[in-house]
Amino acid sequence: MGLQSLISAVPQHNAFTPTARYDWQRMHAAAIDRVSIERVRFAVPRDPALRVSKRVFDVTASVALLALLSPVMLTIAVMARRDGGPAMFAHRRIGAGGESFKCWKFRTMVPDAQDALHKLLESDAAAREEWERDYKLRNDPRVTKLGRFLRTTSLDELPQLFNVLAGNMSLVGPRPIVSDEIPRYGAAFHDYARCRPGITGVWQVSGRNAVDYRHRVMMDQDYARNWSLAADVMVLLRTPLAVFRRRGAC
Repeated sequence: MGLQSLISAVPQHNAFTPTARYDWQRMHAAAIDRVSIERVRFAVPRDPALRVSKRVFDVTASVALLALLSPVMLTIAVMARRDGGPAMFAHRRIGAGGESFKCWKFRTMVPDAQDALHKLLESDAAAREEWERDYKLRNDPRVTKLGRFLRTTSLDELPQLFNVLAGNMSLVGPRPIVSDEIPRYGAAFHDYARCRPGITGVWQVSGRNAVDYRHRVMMDQDYARNWSLAADVMVLLRTPLAVFRRRGAC
C-alpha cells in the first residue's frame, strides 16, 4: 500500500473496541506481521544516493527555514519565559537504530509538569486510562495558554529544526516515539528504527490525534518501507494546510 493510499484509508474515528485494542497491544512482537518483516528488505530503499539526497534536502531546507522563522522563534521564546520556566525543553525520544536522543520543543507546560502528571494520573482514573492508551491527554491541565496555542498550530515543534541539523531527525518521517511505546509497535518497530523520525509526516497530515494508535503504527511502518523524496515533498506541501485546519490537534 502506497503512502497516498494509506492516507486515504485512515478512518475518521477510532473504529476499534477497547478490548480489541488492548489485545493488539499485548501481542508478542514476533507474532506481528511476520510476512511483512520478511518482505521489508526489498521494500526499503537501499541506494545510498537516495539517503544522501534526503539528508542534503533536510539540511538545506532546515537552514532556510531557521533563517526565515528566526523572528517568530525568538518571539515565542521570550513569551514562554514569562512564567519563569525555560523557553525550550528536551524530551528523550527514540530515533534511527533505536538510539535515544533529545527532541527539542518550545515549552508548552507549567515548569513542574512531570510532577503534576504523576499526581494527576494517581488521582484521576480516566486520565490514567487515556494516558496509557494514547500517551497523550486531550485536555491536559498542565498546558499553559500559550502552550495550547503553540500545540494546535504545531509551532512548539519549530526547535526540532535543530534536531534535523544535528542528524537526529528528518523534516519528514515517522512520529518520534518514547521508549515506553516500543512494545506497542511490536515487530513494526524494526521498520520504525530504519529511518530518522520526522518533524512532520503522514500521521501529522492525516488527522493527528483523530487517528487511532494502531493506524499511527501502520503509517510509520508504511513510510519506513516506501519513503521517497517525492513522497516527502508531498507531505511537506500538505503540512501547512493540516496545521491551518487543526484537525486532531490538542
